[in-house]
Amino acid sequence: MQRIRLRYTKRGRLRFTSHRDFQRAFERALRRAEVPMAYSAGFTPHPKVSYANAAPTGTGSEAEFLEIALTEPRDPDTLRTLLDASLPDGLDITDAVEARTSGLADRLTASVWEMRLDGVHFEDAEKAVAGFLGAETVEVQRRTKNGMRTFDARAAVAGLEAVDPGADRPGDKPCAILRLVVRHVTPAVRPDDVLSGLRVVADLAPPVPAAVTRLAQGLFDEESGTVTDPLAPDREAAPAVASTATGTAVATAPEGAGSA
Repeated sequence: MQRIRLRYTKRGRLRFTSHRDFQRAFERALRRAEVPMAYSAGFTPHPKVSYANAAPTGTGSEAEFLEIALTEPRDPDTLRTLLDASLPDGLDITDAVEARTSGLADRLTASVWEMRLDGVHFEDAEKAVAGFLGAETVEVQRRTKNGMRTFDARAAVAGLEAVDPGADRPGDKPCAILRLVVRHVTPAVRPDDVLSGLRVVADLAPPVPAAVTRLAQGLFDEESGTVTDPLAPDREAAPAVASTATGTAVATAPEGAGSA
């Protein structure tokens, strides 16, 4: 059984696609592309697809990940092209690698987010960020299926900065962009929780909903403060597998020659 790991996006209006909507669209794409999928056992078999840490509905993303299991080997790049052509614009398959290592979900320990705050002056956003980062704890509330829950939004934030959009600013209207690096913890801290925290510490309240996009997702490097590509270990393992196989063939050749 071959396993393929894919990176996909949610762009434009498709950011409002729910996770269940994407699942249905992706399974249709698998059928259109005639992918030889492996299926689960039981009375209602399902394609073996593993989704990892999907972004909330309403947020865009450049870094969503999933893994599929195949009954026949396929070239990852060819498979990526076929699946991308079978999905609507905005749901785009941007990368594919053969899974040569374990634990993809374990490598998704942090995300990089961009939050565009239209109607907010850069200076106000900068002061709010300084107040948030300077606080030991920032308690926020979120409604869950079990009622309102209070938790600390500050502890999960590994990085937060205000960026002046400059030439990207539409006309003369104020706008600020926040870049957020947040660790994946329990309970999960989402970008809207951080925005709630900015309102708590600095009364920062954008007049319109923020446009939120996940830029990256992967393993958080404590030393550099960056988020690394979770598919990189699979790419790096590929040459090692090939060279190991070659080395084995060379090592066994003399033994075979001696016995002939």
